[in-house]
Amino acid sequence: MNFIEARKLVYEYIRRDEDDNVEGILTALDGVNLDIKQGEFVAVLGHNGSGKSTLAKHLNVLLQAGEGTLRIDGKDARDQQYLWEIRKIAGMVFQNPDNQMVASVVEEDVAFGPENLGVPSGEIHSRVENSLKSTGMLSWRKHSPNKLSGGQKQRVAIAGVMAMEPKCIVLDEPTAMLDPNGRKEVLDAVERLNREKGMTVILITHYMEEVIRAHKVYVMDHGKVVMQGSPREIFSKVDTLKSYGLDVPQITLLAHELRKAGVMIPEGILTGQELVEALCQLY
Repeated sequence: MNFIEARKLVYEYIRRDEDDNVEGILTALDGVNLDIKQGEFVAVLGHNGSGKSTLAKHLNVLLQAGEGTLRIDGKDARDQQYLWEIRKIAGMVFQNPDNQMVASVVEEDVAFGPENLGVPSGEIHSRVENSLKSTGMLSWRKHSPNKLSGGQKQRVAIAGVMAMEPKCIVLDEPTAMLDPNGRKEVLDAVERLNREKGMTVILITHYMEEVIRAHKVYVMDHGKVVMQGSPREIFSKVDTLKSYGLDVPQITLLAHELRKAGVMIPEGILTGQELVEALCQLY
């Protein structure tokens, strides 16, 4: 059984006037299907307004679909009795880490989640230490979050979610406000959690280079899933991605242009090393 399984999800934003009359309806999710296994690293791509952030909020039951079914770890997301259990299972990290900071000391901030779950104090200490260690922030445990860089703050936010011991972590554009070094710090931490802890990762992003790390990719456009496959399969279709308003990693684009110019290299090259190896085999 899939860890996350969605069938024909539909969600609409309804705009009303001052008299509560409907002015307009925006369909943010339009028949979305998902199949995600436990321990997978899944990336969801799409331009602004494609519905990817709305989808992320459904995975933590911050929003509930108007139509369709969504099961998370076997639990029906529309059944109120499972609401809090699903939110424990699927932790959320948003794009602005400052919105998730609640304490003046890093370790206290990370402890906030498990404290609210009623975890015994001795176990909280262990969870905080393990979470900070996993995200590379243990040496900053006594510091103020205000003194950290954007990438460090986001890693603390991830540690705070980890300390609640979810089976899944949903990251809604967590690197959107970070510089390249900050983005790398956060993605390295997330990839390590997936690899070493077996945590299911759902990464919502518009940075193509981040998608290379994923096992599976979903591409969304106007509320629909329009493409799915491995990063190599997805990035082999450069022209199709461009038709949805998306780019591809620079190395992939360079390889694509070389193929168009007659250089016989494989489609879907993802890294500089792969491109070098492909060219070396020719010459």
